Amino acid sequence: MPGRLKIFLGYAAGVGKTYQMLDECHALKAKGVDIVIGYFEPHGRKDTIEKMGNLELIPRRKVEYRGSLFEEMDLDAILARHPRTCAVDELPHTNIPGLRHEKRWQDVLDLLDADIDVFTTMNIQHLESLNDQVWQIAGVRVRETIPDWLMTRAGDVVMVDVTPRALLNRLERGVVYQPDKAKQAIEHFFKESTLVALREVAMRQTAHEVEMRNDTSERAELLYKPRSLENILILVTDDPSTAMLIRRGKRVADYLQASCSAVHIHHERDFLDVPLARRQIIERHLNFARNLHVETSTLQGDDLAASLIEFARLRGITQIFIARPKYEGLQCFPGRNLIHRVVRLARDMQVTVVAQRNRGA
Repeated sequence: MPGRLKIFLGYAAGVGKTYQMLDECHALKAKGVDIVIGYFEPHGRKDTIEKMGNLELIPRRKVEYRGSLFEEMDLDAILARHPRTCAVDELPHTNIPGLRHEKRWQDVLDLLDADIDVFTTMNIQHLESLNDQVWQIAGVRVRETIPDWLMTRAGDVVMVDVTPRALLNRLERGVVYQPDKAKQAIEHFFKESTLVALREVAMRQTAHEVEMRNDTSERAELLYKPRSLENILILVTDDPSTAMLIRRGKRVADYLQASCSAVHIHHERDFLDVPLARRQIIERHLNFARNLHVETSTLQGDDLAASLIEFARLRGITQIFIARPKYEGLQCFPGRNLIHRVVRLARDMQVTVVAQRNRGA
């Protein structure tokens, strides 16, 4: 049996995720549960450091990279210790090159597979499908993200909440950051309007997660299986907006509990004949989709719209997600109004045309 995952979710640094996680660790320890801290990042916050108390802390692993010494979570030491429960701070963290995994959430999957329960922390802006929405709200393109399916795997998602005004008071008192960093934060990411919007996003996401977990036993069995009659297809191109399109389509599919797939259609005889620069971009988009657990396909077709609709009908697709091009037709299919032709041909499907919005638009 794999371990159980519990995520302490916040909307910004300083809301108290780590503190609450440690509080629950002490409660388990008091009940006699074998629990350790696999990774702890106090950020110099005195109350959080004091909250550690007598909890067992697994020493960090020291890693040298480009002449500097870094400290990372020691996955092998935790697996060797094999506690009943392990607390791991900052789930979206990117590991230093040379470790077993690129991302800390991949380390957490190893712990779960070893039948170790895991407590972990993250902020809502690190959820992959919300990347574009967070950029619109905060003007920050978050680079460290976790795939949405990992949150679905969590047995519990707990939102750790304080009001934006209370968080700003903490910031001003130096509880979250040192004064110089706090002042900079208030002028940028920690604007009250930004915090209010992020908090609303976090509350909606948490409500969705709770609703999913409060389903009847019959519906709960379908959490990892499509139970909707909807079947979503995403068109993958070399356009930079494709990553945004994949996130949008997958998020809709998750809410509908629908099947989700992506396809790239090229007019060259073979995919390897696609010019290298364009092929590399397309492969990056397809890999991104696969990482989100989206099934991908590539196929050849001289008529993009007709090939797309034919493929969709063979797959029983009900909704097609397509990006609005920045010009009339795609370069590899000159003279075609792609969107109009897809809409005309797909009379028995819903076509969603997604525009790449500029921030503030």
